[in-house]
Amino acid sequence: MAIERDLGRPVPKTNWPLPIRKPHSGRYVDLELLSENHLADLWPFADAAPESFTYLRYGPFTDIEKLRSTLADLSKRPDQPFWVVMPKGRRPQGWLSICDVYNKDGSIEIGSIWFSPTLQGTRAAREAIYLLMCHAMDDLGYERLVWRCQAQNAKSFNAAKNLGFTYEGTWRRAAVVDGWQRDVAWFSMLKDEWPQRKAALDQWLSQENFDDAGQQIERLEMPTG
Repeated sequence: MAIERDLGRPVPKTNWPLPIRKPHSGRYVDLELLSENHLADLWPFADAAPESFTYLRYGPFTDIEKLRSTLADLSKRPDQPFWVVMPKGRRPQGWLSICDVYNKDGSIEIGSIWFSPTLQGTRAAREAIYLLMCHAMDDLGYERLVWRCQAQNAKSFNAAKNLGFTYEGTWRRAAVVDGWQRDVAWFSMLKDEWPQRKAALDQWLSQENFDDAGQQIERLEMPTG
């Protein structure tokens, strides 16, 4: 008699494409591949807000040459493409990446996000993340999109929930950053959840949802379940 086993969910694919190093453009923001050419534009924002690097493994920067060195490193990582975030008609104000790509498991992550305080909380910031979500789920067809942050990082923790990611749990004392032992919180969004999450984000990002001053009319409401 055969023994029935629950082996999970069958998936016909065994390999997913790697992220494509290309620009992305939305209603309110453009994403260009990060390079040292963005140094002069990014430096005033990085210099003015050293506290904005608290939960990253690089920064803050005591001088422009240290930022140049970091941009050189980030922009040349072979398996982690970075994009610079440019609100329409304005200079770059941050960056973000696609990282920890498990292309044989269908899992991909958006991470290493640095947004200057002037960019944080804006529709341009949310759309920047949305554009990479679309790239991962629509262009590349991944099964699982990951958001990971230090559990002490309340802004990132709340951003994950607002974007429609599901909290999976916290790995205790999982990372050491700047001499501090920190917990790491994990979130995910699955392929079959994405269409509803995308529709909610797309509706919130519509131009009709913002007044002449750029303030939202309706809050972002994510479907439950």
